[in-house]
Amino acid sequence: MKKTVITLLITMLGLGAFAQQDALFSQYMFNKLVINPAYAGSRDGLSMTMVGRRQWVGIDGGPQTLTFSIQSPLKNDRIGLGFYCYTDVLGPFQASGAIGTFAYRIKLGRGDLAFGIQAGIKHTSYDRSKMTVPDDNDALLNAQFSKQTIPDANFGIYYHTERFYAGISSKHLFEQEYGYIEKSNNESVYGTLFRHFYGMAGVAIPLSDRLVFRPSTLVKYTQNAPVQADINASFLISDVLWLGVSYRTQRAVVFIAEIVIAERLRIGYSYDMYLNEIQQHNQGSHEIVLEYNIPHKKRMLTPRYF
Repeated sequence: MKKTVITLLITMLGLGAFAQQDALFSQYMFNKLVINPAYAGSRDGLSMTMVGRRQWVGIDGGPQTLTFSIQSPLKNDRIGLGFYCYTDVLGPFQASGAIGTFAYRIKLGRGDLAFGIQAGIKHTSYDRSKMTVPDDNDALLNAQFSKQTIPDANFGIYYHTERFYAGISSKHLFEQEYGYIEKSNNESVYGTLFRHFYGMAGVAIPLSDRLVFRPSTLVKYTQNAPVQADINASFLISDVLWLGVSYRTQRAVVFIAEIVIAERLRIGYSYDMYLNEIQQHNQGSHEIVLEYNIPHKKRMLTPRYF
């Protein structure tokens, strides 16, 4: 019965009863393109990143997310291009999308200031067979759910030097309605894709020749939802191994490890442990990041802190 109740809560999330509709990522510091379009082209070459996340293990219908992104500067390194696609499954609901990115950067002091925009589509669908409900005659849950494809757009500003970054962004600028349900009495229930706002910052502080301290933070806000902040403290050991821990204001602790292999390949893993009421119903969340880099020059800047 508990799992049924939780599944119903997940359903309401999908319909937009709660406003934080974007997928959650614990390793945001290694996955910035899906948060801020101005990040595109900020690396020294072509970068490809894949992220797989399974949230709330042990809860039927818990969120599962998969993203793939690619980005690169052009020969005119003031321009960066990127693309990412994703699928996000939440109980009986699935959202998929494809987003193209354009960024333009200018020199500012010791670093680069970039402005970026993303545009693409978002598709939502619903699988009634995945629902388990106590009342099979519920008019709302048995109503017809409309599959829908809508335009989507994001904007961001990003500044970085070799050892510092900061950015702000806004996603879902159009605030489109999507995935409405038509009930038998001709009434409709709509989901609205609320605008989301993000702020991020991080710094790399060398402590010795083999140890770098890199704190960072990500703050998220959207209408009708509390502000959420992730605060991370990570250490880079011998330019090869990242170890870190984050605290999320929704009362979760995240443990992160990443290894750099042959300069081009990075593999990261994180585990979320919850400290709130949901803890007794699940076994945490898992996230894996794979990143592959192809340098435009003979050698990329090593190590890459950001």
